[in-house]
Amino acid sequence: MNKADLVRAIAEETALTQKEVNAVLDSFVSNTVNCLVKGEEVAIAGFGKFVVKQRAKRESINPRTKEVVQVPACKAPAFKVGKALKDAVNKR
Repeated sequence: MNKADLVRAIAEETALTQKEVNAVLDSFVSNTVNCLVKGEEVAIAGFGKFVVKQRAKRESINPRTKEVVQVPACKAPAFKVGKALKDAVNKR
């Protein structure tokens, strides 16, 4: 399912137009990104939590040249699955 499919499905289930649903979805993504940039978490009960994880610097190997390369520390967005979503997927 891509964004257009999601917008269409939500519009069919609600009294909103596809244009309104698209605006809400864009706002959700924008606000989530802004929170993550500030280092905050975005938690949705029953679904999961968007977080920023700190990755330590490490050594890696370039597969073409077999040269050892230093990978700097960085921050990476991550998603922690909520129990309700995990149970729904596993049909517990």
